[in-house]
Amino acid sequence: MSKIQIPVSVLNLAPIRKGQGAKEAIDAMVDLAQATEKMGYKRYWVAEHHNTPTLVSSATSILIKHILEHTENIRVGSGGIMLPNHSPLVVAEQFGTMATIYPNRLDLGLGRAPGTDMMTASALRRSLNDSVYTFPKDVKDLLAYFGPEELQGYIKAYPGVGTNLPIYILGSSTDSAVLAAKLGLPYVFASHFAPRYMDEAISIYRNQFQPSEYLDSPYMIVCLNVIAAESDEEAKFESTTMQQFFLNVVRGSRTLLSPPIENMDHIWSQPEKEMATSMSSLTLLGSKLSIREQLTSFQEKYNVDEIMAVSYIYYPDKQKRSYELLKEVVDGN
Repeated sequence: MSKIQIPVSVLNLAPIRKGQGAKEAIDAMVDLAQATEKMGYKRYWVAEHHNTPTLVSSATSILIKHILEHTENIRVGSGGIMLPNHSPLVVAEQFGTMATIYPNRLDLGLGRAPGTDMMTASALRRSLNDSVYTFPKDVKDLLAYFGPEELQGYIKAYPGVGTNLPIYILGSSTDSAVLAAKLGLPYVFASHFAPRYMDEAISIYRNQFQPSEYLDSPYMIVCLNVIAAESDEEAKFESTTMQQFFLNVVRGSRTLLSPPIENMDHIWSQPEKEMATSMSSLTLLGSKLSIREQLTSFQEKYNVDEIMAVSYIYYPDKQKRSYELLKEVVDGN
């Protein structure tokens, strides 16, 4: 089998499964990191969400530190740290400390959304000003904090100075593509839940990219949902866990990650189905052969530099197998 020749990585929102609690969700997050590290995945990122009882990914930097402690080689990072919620200096100190303890293993992905509802966002905010609009300046501040001491002002992040921590711009719209291109930084698009602007964002990023000290040419990562199994039928069945997850988002309900079911039409209405399906429309789904065909087709069209896979699968062994099958596809096995 020919290789598709693309690095693959993992994004985890750290959901709590039905019948389990927060501790089990954190343990499962670490277990998946260890498994995907052995498979040869490039990086393992954890999201940031607040006031969401179905996810444990609120204190992202603490979870990253926990994963770093329990793995050996895989890069670990944030997908992402939501900058409106945090002072850049505090982020620089936290990530600078982790980069000092675990050199060359840490990534900092940055987002401009709050990762929650507006009432919770105001409780998280570091100031009364709308810090969503300070995102470009905050990113530049972080680049400076991790850079050489002689180019910094009076306020510095200790440790953090000179660590040159890799920064990635995350986005689900075209605004972030413009910023990533202007600053010459790698760009990560959230096609796993907001695929609508992906084509336009990729095009803007590549066309407007300005080489920088960080990157000579554009580096495009796309997050995709991946549900791989031994057969197309099994993958379709397992994907009902993901469909229930997105139905949960559409309804604003607080149901934990649920086991697969035989028929989604028994639980969602047609409008709900259309909304949930549009959010998860960029999903690699099926057997290894089907995944290979879909990924080949995707790469022929977009030729991205890296795929970051999100797999909402209820049973941990099936989830690991899904990541295993994806890795076999890109390795040509």
